[in-house]
Amino acid sequence: MQVILKEDILNLGYKDEIVTVKDGYGRNYLIPQGKAVIASESAKKVLAENMKQRAHKLEKIKKDAEALAAKLDGVSLTIGAKTSSTGTIFGSVTNIQIAEALEKLGYNVDRKIIIIKDAVKEIGTYKATAKLHKEVSVEIPFEVISE
Repeated sequence: MQVILKEDILNLGYKDEIVTVKDGYGRNYLIPQGKAVIASESAKKVLAENMKQRAHKLEKIKKDAEALAAKLDGVSLTIGAKTSSTGTIFGSVTNIQIAEALEKLGYNVDRKIIIIKDAVKEIGTYKATAKLHKEVSVEIPFEVISE
């Protein structure tokens, strides 16, 4: 039995993929749970049309992400933090502070896509990664200074 998956299923396939499963697994689990539909000819045509329309949208989103990555390529940030006399920060620098610093420069980057690998708890130079798209990411260097 061939089915079209509506979501990613571990060890079976990804969303919008046509896979072959045993009849019982398809009829008794995948279809009643809403995880798949039967891959009839009409369902395959609808899937093909949806994929074609979605390709244009995904391409535009990727181009927008690449354009933003090109703008962010030369950006360097300076973030002020309250520190002790030894140079240790009270608290830590987070992705929220980096997003706010980028917004002050005129770049609208969501804080949820900014990743800092190690905790920033001292004065120094660090790098954050902004994952703008699943295929596009940019490193943003930032320096932490004492206020």
